Amino acid sequence: MITTRQQHAHFLACIILGLLIVLCISWEMWVAPLRTGGSWMALKVLPLVLPLRGVIRKDNYTMQWTSMLIWLYFTEGCVRAYSDKTSISAACASLEIFLSVCYFAAILVYLRPFKQAAKQRKIQNG
Repeated sequence: MITTRQQHAHFLACIILGLLIVLCISWEMWVAPLRTGGSWMALKVLPLVLPLRGVIRKDNYTMQWTSMLIWLYFTEGCVRAYSDKTSISAACASLEIFLSVCYFAAILVYLRPFKQAAKQRKIQNG
């Protein structure tokens, strides 16, 4: 049984994942690309697009591995917030950091009851 809190966390995770996809594409193509006219760095959004369907469909396995994948975007945001020369790019990097942490938190809120239930079943059966 999914609680209201889990439903809100799932909805929030879907919205944040969509925002992160839009941010990464716009950042590398128009806002502050590494090269004028866009950059191949926009392809970094592909690992976020691939699990989108599974996240929307509430596939627990997909959400588990995206909770690990999101840390790559967090790391990239940290590196680029510190090293990029332009303030716009640093602002995009800071937003990427924020969205990554929020996505991780939302996924944790959604998955925690499932993990606790699995642990209880294991104790009862073990």
